[in-house]
Amino acid sequence: MLEHDKRPHSHLEKFKEQWRVMSFYERFEQVIALILSAVIACIIVISLIQLIRVVFVLLVLETFNPLDHGVFQTVFGMIMTLLIAMEFKHSIIKVTLRQDSIIQVKTVVLIAMIALSRKFVILEPDTSPAKIAALSGAILALGVVYWLLRERDDRLTALKKNS
Repeated sequence: MLEHDKRPHSHLEKFKEQWRVMSFYERFEQVIALILSAVIACIIVISLIQLIRVVFVLLVLETFNPLDHGVFQTVFGMIMTLLIAMEFKHSIIKVTLRQDSIIQVKTVVLIAMIALSRKFVILEPDTSPAKIAALSGAILALGVVYWLLRERDDRLTALKKNS
């Protein structure tokens, strides 16, 4: 038998193989991650249906004007909410596939940056400069943290390659 034939042929087989060697807490963590993933998948589907409904109503029943601030806020706010949920679900799936043992800080920072970007999209035109400055400072700080975490990961990857 060839060496590659001994490897699991699907994610399910790999999961079953890993399940046998997991501790009770690791199994508990896996079950919670699977449940969370299913709940978030439902939220994504419902949100997508809502988005399609809103866009359909705007296109068919009303004049769709993406330059109208209210329309822009509604549509792109909903799209960015979906992106946040999908990124969050992706991070949970990584846990269930045992690529990461827990949700990574870098992923949480990325989700927070997307959420703040969404906040900028849905800001009202009369938002105070102080609020804009505070949001800008928060996203700048998160960007620096994300960059530092990425640099750390890149150095660790380079060290592993060289060893």
